[in-house]
Amino acid sequence: GDEVELTSRGGKTLTRYFPEVVAQARTQLPTRCAIDGELILIRRDGPTGQPRLDFELLSQRIHPAASRVAMLAETTPADFVAFDLLAIGDESLVAQPYHRRRARLAEALRDVVPPVHVTPSTAEPDTARRWFEIFEGAGLDGLVAKPADIPYEPGKRLMFKVKHTRTADVVVAGFRWHKSGPVVGSLLLGLYDEAGTLHHVGVCASFTAARR
Repeated sequence: GDEVELTSRGGKTLTRYFPEVVAQARTQLPTRCAIDGELILIRRDGPTGQPRLDFELLSQRIHPAASRVAMLAETTPADFVAFDLLAIGDESLVAQPYHRRRARLAEALRDVVPPVHVTPSTAEPDTARRWFEIFEGAGLDGLVAKPADIPYEPGKRLMFKVKHTRTADVVVAGFRWHKSGPVVGSLLLGLYDEAGTLHHVGVCASFTAARR
C-alpha cells in the first residue's frame, strides 16, 4: 500500500526526516519492493554552476523539530539513487547474482525520473575510467566495482571501492563509537575556512580492529 520505510545502514529509521523522498517512493517505486540505495543532496549554486553532492547539507536534514523537517524538505530536498533490488512482490532476489538483480532493477525502475535515479552501471573498463575522472568534480569519492556473480549479503562488503586519492590536514572534531563495543567507530573530520569557522568535511572509518 502506501507504507514506506527508509532505514540507514545501521537500521535507524530515517522516514520522518525525508517526507519528499517518501512521497517519491509512493509515486515512482514498485508497489511492493525492497531497494538498496542512497539519499543524496545535489547543490547547483556553486561558483561553476555545476551540480555537486553536498554531504554536510544532507546531514543537516536529521532534525528533531517537525517544522524544521518540513522546511528543509522544501528548501534542500533529497534525491534517491537506487543501487540494488532485493525483493519485488513476493519474490526475494538476495540469493541471485548481482548481474540478474541489476537487470531486474533496471526493468522495475525503467520509468523513474529525477529525483529518483538508477545508478549508472557499465561492464566496459574504458567507460569506467572516464567516469572515474569526471565524477571527482561532482563531489563523488570514486567508483564501486561489484563482481557480477555475488549474492546480496547484508552487513558484508563484497564490492570494491575505487577511490580518488586526495590528502588534506584536517581537524578531528569528534568521533562515534563502533557498533561492536567501546572502541572508535569513525572520526568526524573538519576544516577551517578563512573566517575561522570549522566545517564538517567527512568521516574516516576504515580502521583495523586493533587500531580502533
